[in-house]
Amino acid sequence: MKHRKLHTLHRPAGRHNGHPPLVFVHGGYIHGGCWDVNFMPHFSALGYHCHAIDLSGHGKSEGRDELDSYDINHYAGDVAHVVAGLDAPPVLIGHSMGALVVQRYLERGTAAAVIMMAPVPTTGLTACSIQLNLRQPDFLREAAYAVRGKYTENTARVMREVYFSPDVTHEQFASFKPLVQDESTTAIAEMMALAWRPPFRRPKIPALVMGGELDALFPANLLHFTATGWNAETCVIPGAGHMLMMEPQWTTVASRIDNWINRRLPRTAAA
Repeated sequence: MKHRKLHTLHRPAGRHNGHPPLVFVHGGYIHGGCWDVNFMPHFSALGYHCHAIDLSGHGKSEGRDELDSYDINHYAGDVAHVVAGLDAPPVLIGHSMGALVVQRYLERGTAAAVIMMAPVPTTGLTACSIQLNLRQPDFLREAAYAVRGKYTENTARVMREVYFSPDVTHEQFASFKPLVQDESTTAIAEMMALAWRPPFRRPKIPALVMGGELDALFPANLLHFTATGWNAETCVIPGAGHMLMMEPQWTTVASRIDNWINRRLPRTAAA
Protein backbone atom coordinates (compact mmCIF):
# COMPACT_ATOMS: atom_id res chain seq x y z
CA MET A 1 0.00 0.00 0.00
CA LYS A 2 1.35 3.42 -0.95
CA HIS A 3 1.94 5.54 2.12
CA ARG A 4 0.23 8.90 2.33
CA LYS A 5 2.59 11.76 1.50
CA LEU A 6 3.71 13.15 4.83
CA HIS A 7 5.07 16.60 5.43
CA THR A 8 7.99 16.67 7.86
CA LEU A 9 9.69 19.86 8.91
CA HIS A 10 13.48 19.51 9.17
CA ARG A 11 15.87 21.76 11.04
CA PRO A 12 19.39 20.32 10.86
CA ALA A 13 21.93 21.05 13.56
CA GLY A 14 24.36 23.83 12.77
CA ARG A 15 27.07 21.81 14.49
CA HIS A 16 25.99 18.31 15.49
CA ASN A 17 26.39 17.56 19.21
CA GLY A 18 26.68 13.78 18.77
CA HIS A 19 23.23 12.99 20.19
CA PRO A 20 20.49 11.11 18.30
CA PRO A 21 18.08 13.09 16.12
CA LEU A 22 14.90 14.43 17.72
CA VAL A 23 11.52 13.49 16.23
CA PHE A 24 8.66 15.69 17.47
CA VAL A 25 5.08 14.37 17.30
CA HIS A 26 2.25 16.87 17.80
CA GLY A 27 -0.99 16.33 19.69
CA GLY A 28 -4.61 16.38 18.61
CA TYR A 29 -6.32 19.36 16.95
CA ILE A 30 -2.99 20.87 15.89
CA HIS A 31 -0.07 20.20 13.51
CA GLY A 32 3.71 20.01 13.59
CA GLY A 33 4.14 23.78 13.33
CA CYS A 34 3.64 23.98 17.10
CA TRP A 35 7.22 22.72 17.51
CA ASP A 36 8.77 25.29 15.18
CA VAL A 37 7.70 28.36 17.15
CA ASN A 38 10.32 27.76 19.86
CA PHE A 39 11.60 24.20 20.17
CA MET A 40 13.06 23.38 16.76
CA PRO A 41 15.14 26.56 16.33
CA HIS A 42 16.31 26.16 19.94
CA PHE A 43 17.29 22.48 19.73
CA SER A 44 18.92 22.79 16.31
CA ALA A 45 21.05 25.60 17.76
CA LEU A 46 22.03 23.20 20.57
CA GLY A 47 23.31 20.74 17.97
CA TYR A 48 20.35 18.40 17.49
CA HIS A 49 19.00 17.34 14.08
CA CYS A 50 15.25 18.06 14.42
CA HIS A 51 12.26 16.58 12.60
CA ALA A 52 8.60 17.49 13.23
CA ILE A 53 5.87 15.40 11.60
CA ASP A 54 2.51 16.58 10.35
CA LEU A 55 0.51 13.42 11.05
CA SER A 56 -1.81 12.20 8.27
CA GLY A 57 -4.60 14.68 7.63
CA HIS A 58 -2.80 17.41 9.58
CA GLY A 59 -0.93 20.52 8.46
CA LYS A 60 0.60 19.99 5.02
CA SER A 61 0.38 16.18 5.00
CA GLU A 62 -2.03 14.36 2.72
CA GLY A 63 -5.28 12.84 3.93
CA ARG A 64 -7.32 15.78 5.21
CA ASP A 65 -10.39 14.45 3.37
CA GLU A 66 -9.98 11.08 5.13
CA LEU A 67 -9.09 12.49 8.54
CA ASP A 68 -11.96 10.85 10.45
CA SER A 69 -10.84 7.38 9.36
CA TYR A 70 -7.42 7.59 11.04
CA ASP A 71 -6.80 5.88 14.36
CA ILE A 72 -3.77 5.87 16.66
CA ASN A 73 -2.23 2.98 14.71
CA HIS A 74 -2.39 5.06 11.52
CA TYR A 75 -0.50 7.85 13.28
CA ALA A 76 2.02 5.37 14.73
CA GLY A 77 2.61 4.21 11.14
CA ASP A 78 3.40 7.81 10.20
CA VAL A 79 6.07 7.89 12.91
CA ALA A 80 7.48 4.57 11.68
CA HIS A 81 7.68 5.99 8.15
CA VAL A 82 9.68 9.01 9.31
CA VAL A 83 11.97 7.04 11.65
CA ALA A 84 12.77 4.60 8.82
CA GLY A 85 14.32 7.48 6.88
CA LEU A 86 16.73 8.51 9.65
CA ASP A 87 20.39 7.55 10.04
CA ALA A 88 20.02 6.57 13.71
CA PRO A 89 17.27 5.67 16.20
CA PRO A 90 15.85 9.00 17.42
CA VAL A 91 14.68 10.48 20.67
CA LEU A 92 10.91 10.55 20.22
CA ILE A 93 9.19 13.57 21.77
CA GLY A 94 5.40 13.34 21.74
CA HIS A 95 2.94 15.88 23.14
CA SER A 96 -0.57 15.03 24.38
CA MET A 97 -2.09 12.68 21.75
CA GLY A 98 1.39 12.57 20.21
CA ALA A 99 2.72 11.00 23.42
CA LEU A 100 0.21 8.19 22.94
CA VAL A 101 1.19 7.90 19.26
CA VAL A 102 4.88 7.42 20.11
CA GLN A 103 3.96 4.84 22.75
CA ARG A 104 1.95 2.96 20.16
CA TYR A 105 4.84 3.16 17.67
CA LEU A 106 7.18 1.73 20.32
CA GLU A 107 5.04 -1.40 20.64
CA ARG A 108 6.78 -2.49 17.44
CA GLY A 109 9.41 0.15 16.64
CA THR A 110 12.69 1.28 18.14
CA ALA A 111 14.06 4.55 19.51
CA ALA A 112 17.02 5.74 21.55
CA ALA A 113 14.70 7.27 24.16
CA VAL A 114 11.18 8.63 24.57
CA ILE A 115 9.86 11.85 26.10
CA MET A 116 6.12 12.14 26.75
CA MET A 117 4.91 15.69 27.30
CA ALA A 118 1.45 16.20 28.83
CA PRO A 119 0.49 12.66 27.79
CA VAL A 120 -3.08 11.42 27.37
CA PRO A 121 -3.70 9.66 30.72
CA THR A 122 -3.52 5.86 30.73
CA THR A 123 -7.22 5.82 31.71
CA GLY A 124 -8.16 7.74 28.56
CA LEU A 125 -9.97 10.99 27.95
CA THR A 126 -13.36 10.27 29.50
CA ALA A 127 -12.77 11.34 33.12
CA CYS A 128 -10.68 14.35 32.10
CA SER A 129 -13.36 15.41 29.60
CA ILE A 130 -16.08 15.29 32.26
CA GLN A 131 -13.99 17.38 34.66
CA LEU A 132 -13.10 19.87 31.93
CA ASN A 133 -16.73 20.28 30.87
CA LEU A 134 -17.70 21.01 34.46
CA ARG A 135 -15.07 23.76 34.66
CA GLN A 136 -15.45 25.01 31.08
CA PRO A 137 -18.98 24.18 29.87
CA ASP A 138 -18.40 26.24 26.71
CA PHE A 139 -15.30 24.30 25.65
CA LEU A 140 -16.75 21.92 23.06
CA ARG A 141 -18.73 24.68 21.37
CA GLU A 142 -15.82 27.13 21.35
CA ALA A 143 -13.33 24.48 20.18
CA ALA A 144 -15.60 23.85 17.18
CA TYR A 145 -15.24 27.54 16.29
CA ALA A 146 -11.47 27.51 16.88
CA VAL A 147 -10.76 24.64 14.44
CA ARG A 148 -12.45 26.75 11.76
CA GLY A 149 -10.43 29.83 12.65
CA LYS A 150 -13.52 31.68 13.90
CA TYR A 151 -12.40 33.24 17.18
CA THR A 152 -14.89 35.30 19.15
CA GLU A 153 -13.80 36.94 22.38
CA ASN A 154 -15.26 34.00 24.29
CA THR A 155 -13.55 31.45 22.00
CA ALA A 156 -10.19 33.06 22.69
CA ARG A 157 -10.85 33.19 26.44
CA VAL A 158 -11.87 29.53 26.69
CA MET A 159 -9.05 28.21 24.49
CA ARG A 160 -6.48 30.24 26.43
CA GLU A 161 -7.75 28.97 29.76
CA VAL A 162 -7.83 25.33 28.62
CA TYR A 163 -4.55 25.11 26.71
CA PHE A 164 -2.30 27.65 28.46
CA SER A 165 -1.24 28.93 31.83
CA PRO A 166 -2.48 32.33 33.05
CA ASP A 167 0.99 33.71 32.20
CA VAL A 168 0.62 33.25 28.42
CA THR A 169 1.14 36.48 26.50
CA HIS A 170 -1.11 37.82 23.76
CA GLU A 171 1.64 37.13 21.22
CA GLN A 172 2.15 33.54 22.39
CA PHE A 173 -1.54 32.78 22.17
CA ALA A 174 -1.76 34.49 18.77
CA SER A 175 0.91 32.11 17.40
CA PHE A 176 -1.18 29.14 18.60
CA LYS A 177 -4.47 30.13 16.94
CA PRO A 178 -3.57 29.41 13.27
CA LEU A 179 -2.21 25.95 14.22
CA VAL A 180 -5.57 24.63 15.45
CA GLN A 181 -7.46 22.25 13.14
CA ASP A 182 -9.94 19.36 13.16
CA GLU A 183 -9.03 15.98 14.66
CA SER A 184 -10.01 12.43 13.68
CA THR A 185 -13.23 11.33 15.38
CA THR A 186 -11.90 7.75 15.23
CA ALA A 187 -8.73 8.68 17.11
CA ILE A 188 -10.77 10.64 19.69
CA ALA A 189 -13.11 7.69 20.27
CA GLU A 190 -10.11 5.41 20.72
CA MET A 191 -8.56 7.77 23.28
CA MET A 192 -11.85 7.87 25.21
CA ALA A 193 -11.69 4.08 25.66
CA LEU A 194 -7.95 3.84 26.27
CA ALA A 195 -8.29 2.04 29.60
CA TRP A 196 -9.56 -1.03 27.73
CA ARG A 197 -6.43 -1.39 25.60
CA PRO A 198 -3.23 -2.21 27.52
CA PRO A 199 -0.04 -1.86 25.48
CA PHE A 200 1.41 -4.97 23.85
CA ARG A 201 5.02 -3.99 24.56
CA ARG A 202 7.09 -1.31 26.23
CA PRO A 203 10.78 -1.39 25.27
CA LYS A 204 13.28 -0.79 28.05
CA ILE A 205 14.63 2.56 26.88
CA PRO A 206 15.22 5.80 28.80
CA ALA A 207 11.86 7.53 29.31
CA LEU A 208 10.82 10.93 30.64
CA VAL A 209 7.26 12.05 31.42
CA MET A 210 6.66 15.80 31.66
CA GLY A 211 3.63 17.91 32.47
CA GLY A 212 2.57 21.40 33.42
CA GLU A 213 1.65 22.15 37.02
CA LEU A 214 -1.44 24.05 35.79
CA ASP A 215 -2.47 21.77 32.90
CA ALA A 216 -6.27 22.13 32.68
CA LEU A 217 -6.66 19.20 30.25
CA PHE A 218 -4.55 16.46 31.86
CA PRO A 219 -3.83 17.24 35.54
CA ALA A 220 -0.22 16.78 36.62
CA ASN A 221 -1.25 14.31 39.34
CA LEU A 222 -2.00 11.78 36.57
CA LEU A 223 1.55 11.80 35.17
CA HIS A 224 2.81 9.09 37.51
CA PHE A 225 0.41 6.54 36.00
CA THR A 226 2.13 6.94 32.63
CA ALA A 227 5.58 7.09 34.21
CA THR A 228 5.09 3.88 36.21
CA GLY A 229 4.48 1.78 33.10
CA TRP A 230 7.70 3.03 31.50
CA ASN A 231 9.84 3.17 34.65
CA ALA A 232 10.21 6.81 33.62
CA GLU A 233 11.44 9.89 35.38
CA THR A 234 8.71 12.47 36.00
CA CYS A 235 9.10 16.21 35.67
CA VAL A 236 6.42 18.81 36.51
CA ILE A 237 7.03 22.32 35.16
CA PRO A 238 5.96 24.97 37.71
CA GLY A 239 3.37 27.43 36.43
CA ALA A 240 2.99 25.79 33.00
CA GLY A 241 -0.21 24.70 31.26
CA HIS A 242 -0.85 22.11 28.55
CA MET A 243 1.05 23.58 25.58
CA LEU A 244 4.47 23.12 27.13
CA MET A 245 6.43 23.95 23.95
CA MET A 246 4.60 27.27 23.47
CA GLU A 247 4.17 28.40 27.08
CA PRO A 248 6.11 31.27 28.68
CA GLN A 249 7.95 28.46 30.54
CA TRP A 250 9.08 26.74 27.31
CA THR A 251 12.76 27.53 27.98
CA THR A 252 12.54 25.63 31.28
CA VAL A 253 10.92 22.68 29.47
CA ALA A 254 13.63 22.68 26.77
CA SER A 255 16.41 22.92 29.36
CA ARG A 256 15.02 19.93 31.29
CA ILE A 257 14.88 17.91 28.06
CA ASP A 258 18.42 18.82 27.00
CA ASN A 259 19.82 18.09 30.47
CA TRP A 260 18.01 14.76 30.62
CA ILE A 261 19.29 13.68 27.19
CA ASN A 262 22.84 14.66 28.17
CA ARG A 263 22.52 12.63 31.35
CA ARG A 264 20.85 9.55 29.92
CA LEU A 265 22.25 9.10 26.40
CA PRO A 266 25.86 8.69 25.32
CA ARG A 267 27.14 10.92 22.54
CA THR A 268 28.59 9.56 19.32
CA ALA A 269 31.47 11.38 17.70
CA ALA A 270 30.12 14.80 16.76
CA ALA A 271 29.51 15.09 13.02
